[in-house]
Amino acid sequence: MSETLVNKIANSGLITLKPEEWAPAIMPEVFDIKDFLFKGLILKEQEFRDQLKTYDWNQYSGKTLCIFCSADAIIPNWAYMLVVTYASPIVKEVFFGNPQDWTTRKIVEHIHNLDITPYTDQRVIIKGCSDGVEIGPEIYTSLAARLVPIVRSLMFGEPCSTVPVYKRIKST
Repeated sequence: MSETLVNKIANSGLITLKPEEWAPAIMPEVFDIKDFLFKGLILKEQEFRDQLKTYDWNQYSGKTLCIFCSADAIIPNWAYMLVVTYASPIVKEVFFGNPQDWTTRKIVEHIHNLDITPYTDQRVIIKGCSDGVEIGPEIYTSLAARLVPIVRSLMFGEPCSTVPVYKRIKST
């Protein structure tokens, strides 16, 4: 006699959420102030202003632009503001931070707007590994904050190997 294989995970009623699926499909452009620093360390105001005036801002037309400085340099706040004055008439969106920061922000915004009613009283797993998208603690924290008040249980990982995070205690 042959035994029928049963997929216990598929029949378990677990709901798996994959935060990487909420990452934007198109990555933003970057404007790294380090490229405008004297010897990679110092921002000289007049040189910086002159470079911004002659910079080709049209390359960012209609796109999202992440503004940051990847060098270990002290950048005055007005420098970021000055970049925005040139970029904002051209771009769709200006964001302070690197592309990973922007992606995290977009996923967290999605979580805040997520219809969580389908997860009420359910057993939910938040997938722990992602393909190509870095999912950091801010995303997991936001998801847990939204889901803990409504789910029966919350787990982290993969359906075959989960870490229990929360389980509602039955009230009597």
